Amino acid sequence: MMDPIPTAPPPRSATDLFSDPADSHPLWFKSNLFLSPNFDSESYISELRTFVPFETLRSELQAHLSSLNHELIDLINRDYADFVNLSTKLVDVDAAVVRMRAPLLELREKIDGFRGALEGSLVALQNGLKQRSEAASAREVLELLLDTFHVVSKVEKLIKELPSLPADGSDVDVNLEERKSMSSATTFQPVENGTNVRETQSMLLERIASEMNRLKFYIAHAQNLPFIENMEKRIKSASLLLDASLGHCFVHGLEHQNANVIYNCLRAYAAIDNTRNAEEIFSNTVVAPLMQKIIPHGPSEALAGASGDELESDYEQIKQCVEKDCKFLLDISSAENSGLHVFDFLANSILKEVLSAIQKGKPGAFSPGRPTQFLRNYKSSLDFLAYLEGYCPSRSAVAKFRAEAIYVEFMKQWNVGVYFSLRFQEIAGALDSALTAASLAPVQNSNSNQGNSQALTLKQSATLLDSMKSCWRQDVFLLPCSDKFLRLSLQLHSRYSNWLSSGLAARSSGHASFNPGNEWAISAAPDDFIYVRLAPCPISRIYLQL
Repeated sequence: MMDPIPTAPPPRSATDLFSDPADSHPLWFKSNLFLSPNFDSESYISELRTFVPFETLRSELQAHLSSLNHELIDLINRDYADFVNLSTKLVDVDAAVVRMRAPLLELREKIDGFRGALEGSLVALQNGLKQRSEAASAREVLELLLDTFHVVSKVEKLIKELPSLPADGSDVDVNLEERKSMSSATTFQPVENGTNVRETQSMLLERIASEMNRLKFYIAHAQNLPFIENMEKRIKSASLLLDASLGHCFVHGLEHQNANVIYNCLRAYAAIDNTRNAEEIFSNTVVAPLMQKIIPHGPSEALAGASGDELESDYEQIKQCVEKDCKFLLDISSAENSGLHVFDFLANSILKEVLSAIQKGKPGAFSPGRPTQFLRNYKSSLDFLAYLEGYCPSRSAVAKFRAEAIYVEFMKQWNVGVYFSLRFQEIAGALDSALTAASLAPVQNSNSNQGNSQALTLKQSATLLDSMKSCWRQDVFLLPCSDKFLRLSLQLHSRYSNWLSSGLAARSSGHASFNPGNEWAISAAPDDFIYVRLAPCPISRIYLQL
């Protein structure tokens, strides 16, 4: 059987192709907005009336209403037969409902039963998981408490080994029975002299410190427990004994410069996070006595004169002492992969004692009241800080050193602002005194200016040149105040220019009554102004040399 040949659709007119359909709406008319639950007719009409004429809006709404009526009639006509026959098809509905009610009730009971069983199983499972979690937590706490007890007992046992070792640094050998006990407890080799005893003691202290670090971890995770609170006394006692023994051992290592003892003690201090104690011991044992010898600060030295406030020679002696007595510890603490970079002996021991010694022995060294001495001490201090930074193994260590509180406090002692104020008064005052003279004065001794290509003859011009040179002399200039000194030199030049301009204006007017400082211009001879023109050449050379 052959398939029917499809007939071609009728041709479409030009109106259908190029014009809007007959039932189309303009773009501003969106009929889907009527179905929105938040639709408000008043706001909708007021919004459209801002750009749509009222007549157009009304005609469009009427057209939409007409289309809705047509659709409603079509729907009613399409299903009208089924709607009319609905009452005839529904026969004996009540009996059918009664027949279906019993199976539905039975099904509901089964579903409720299954739901109850599932809920019971779920509750039982949740309770089991909760009990399991509580049991696991209780087990963890119990294991933590047991570990804490074992660590405390172990620390106390190891600390009991320490009294058998000499605490005063004497070369006393331990007896064979004690060495065997220590060997079984710490797995260290027997010792034969006092030095090896100290090394063994330092290794034992490092081991105790590592156990104390574990103990701190356990306590941090088991706070407010009665068991831990009952053991606080034992823990505190063990910590005090460890600190005391570690301090004695570290002092012995410093006094004898025993690298192994110092290394083990530093690792112990790092393990218990007590770096400040190690820095203080080094400061009090090694650095402070050296500072007392170099910069005495007892009652008898309180009346030292101004000459005793110089720091350059003191810094040189301190550098020698650091090289001789401190370098060994700095090398140990800054060794690569040593794990001892948490210590900062440069700042918290050496620089701290240096600052304390200067404040007590030479407090006038920080005073800017004597600018020349202040500048020498400041530059010597910067050179000393640069020397200390030379012991830093990396740039990050230098940055850490400069960020220490003692470094910041040391730099705050140098009041460079007051120093510049004194220099400002000195330099600007000299020029102002020369410019307030009632007449132009020649330079008394012109031999000092013979080295210049054109010597300055007037005292005012020579004073300006000397003042501007003073801003940049090595014994005056201070790098942190470089911007201020540059501004001062420009202010000096401006002051001289204003003095000259006001004087010329007064000479042109013939009287200086309005500005009392211009008497020199009235009494000056015409030839004197020739000397003023010689000033720009040497002044310009100053700026070219900056």
